[in-house]
Amino acid sequence: MPAEAAPPTPAAPPGVPWTPDELTDRLRAVSVERYHDRHPFNVRMHEGTLTRAELRRWIVNRFHYQRHIPVKDALILAKFDDPALRRSWMRRIRDHDGERPGEGGIERWLRLGEAAGIAREELTDASRVLPGVRLAVDGYVNFCRLRPALDAVAASLTELSAPDLMRTRIAAFERHYPWIDADGLTYFRGRVGQGGRDGQEALALVRAWARTRQEQERAVAALAFKCDVLWSLLDAVDAATAAPAVDGARS
Repeated sequence: MPAEAAPPTPAAPPGVPWTPDELTDRLRAVSVERYHDRHPFNVRMHEGTLTRAELRRWIVNRFHYQRHIPVKDALILAKFDDPALRRSWMRRIRDHDGERPGEGGIERWLRLGEAAGIAREELTDASRVLPGVRLAVDGYVNFCRLRPALDAVAASLTELSAPDLMRTRIAAFERHYPWIDADGLTYFRGRVGQGGRDGQEALALVRAWARTRQEQERAVAALAFKCDVLWSLLDAVDAATAAPAVDGARS
C-alpha cells in the first residue's frame, strides 16, 4: 500500500520569516506552476507538431533573449560588493560570450540557426524581432538594472528548471526535427550542466540573503516575474502568423 501523505506543514504566521527550506519550496512551486515548459508553443514543439516556419520563428526571436543574457548578468554582477562573488558570476558571461570569438552560448545559438537554415545576419538583425518579444526582453533587462541584487538573482532561478527542459528539447529535436543538423543542438546540451550549476548557485545566494519575510516574498515575486517574461515571449511567437526573418529563411 502507498505510504500515507505527511500532514501539510502549518503556514507561518503573517510576517514571520520562512525557514530556508520553506523558501526553497515556495520558489520551486513557482517554477512548477509557471515555468514556460507548460506554454502551448513549447508543448507543441516537444510533441513535434511545429512547422519549419514556426520553429524558425522561435529560433530567431529567442535569439533576441539569448543575446541579452550576458547583458543582464553584467548588470547583476555590478551590484556585488564581494570580489569573489563577482568572479564567480563572471563565469555566466563567459559561458555566453565565450573566451574568444567562435565560442560561447551565443555562438552556439547562431549555429542552431544555421542548422535550421537561418543565415546569421537574419538572426542578428534586431529589426526582425517581434514587438512582444522585444518588450519582454527589455522588461527583464531593466528589472535586473533597477532592482536590488536579491531580486535580480532570484529572477534567474528559472535555471533550476532548465536542465529538464533541455533534456526534453534535445529528445524532441532528435525525434521530430531531423532536418536540423545534430550539431545545431550543442547549445541545448551545454545548458543541461550549466543550468543546474547556475541554478544551485543562485538558490544558495537567495537562501542566504532573504532573511526577512518581506525579502523572501520579493524573491518569490521576482521568480514569478521571470516566468512571466519567458511566457510572454512565447505568447508573442505563438501569436505571430508570419515574420520576415522566418519567411526569408532558406528551406
